[in-house]
Amino acid sequence: MSDVAAIQSLVEKHQELKKEIAKIIVGQEVVIDQILLSIYTGGHSLLIGVPGLAKTLMVNTIAQTLGLDFKRIQFTPDLMPSDILGSEVLDKDRNFKFIKGPVFANIILADEINRTPPKTQSALLEAMQERAVTITGKQYKLELPYFVLATQNPIEQEGTYPLPEAQLDRFMFAIELKYPSVAEEMEIVKSTTNDEFPEVQALFSGEEILALQHLIRRIPVPDNVVEYAVNLVNRTRPTLSSSPDLVKQYLDWGAGPRASQNLILGAKAHAAIHGKFSPDIEDVKAVAMGILRHRIIKNYKAEAEGITEEDLIRKLL
Repeated sequence: MSDVAAIQSLVEKHQELKKEIAKIIVGQEVVIDQILLSIYTGGHSLLIGVPGLAKTLMVNTIAQTLGLDFKRIQFTPDLMPSDILGSEVLDKDRNFKFIKGPVFANIILADEINRTPPKTQSALLEAMQERAVTITGKQYKLELPYFVLATQNPIEQEGTYPLPEAQLDRFMFAIELKYPSVAEEMEIVKSTTNDEFPEVQALFSGEEILALQHLIRRIPVPDNVVEYAVNLVNRTRPTLSSSPDLVKQYLDWGAGPRASQNLILGAKAHAAIHGKFSPDIEDVKAVAMGILRHRIIKNYKAEAEGITEEDLIRKLL
């Protein structure tokens, strides 16, 4: 199949996928689109939302429609790295045998990732970046495709350990889940309080997703779009003399080069699902909020004046 035909096929498959997910998940279209964009490009996503917004159900449903192996890890203060990665045990012949932990799956849901100490959080770093884990000096490769979808509760600050910037930067998207509208909530209540349990069909296989990731990377990008993405990221850096005054005034730190890479990958995937064979500046703008929101660090002045990361990104766009 040619790349042109493959992109046309992706447009149809993407719509079918969303219809399948909609059997279980009501609304949240922007959230689902961003999770799927991160999967099409091989990235990870961080879902930020209050309890009860179906974050776990959403990830589970998406895993089912993609035909992937799914594991959920509940992050708690007493969780140890070995609980995630696995450990070596002595078998009956007195030989060490490695027992794989839940990190060995295609989609990992790291539930409430900020509830566990940094030592355990960092156990995921190698898996996210290298698609491998190292136990007692031996490296074990993870099966591809591999995605970490983490959730974080923004309102309960007691007993939480904020994610270090290095780990936040590994997430392609930080996606905010909002409350449903009244109409959507009525539909949720009706569909979840009856005796019907809709089943979703798997529309992709792991091999198809890997082929799709290669397809997205082959999409050509005009130089002016790359220049726009890189300039946008550069303008978030308060230490540069060319940065806008509001950045120097309200930011302590800006986004790194990984943000530029993700803007282009995200723009390619966004163009592809809309049937375009090359991204334009509008595609970069469409994915910018989710890619930049967790990569810029506000200062105390922004906090005091109630200015959010979203406000600053909107002004930069």
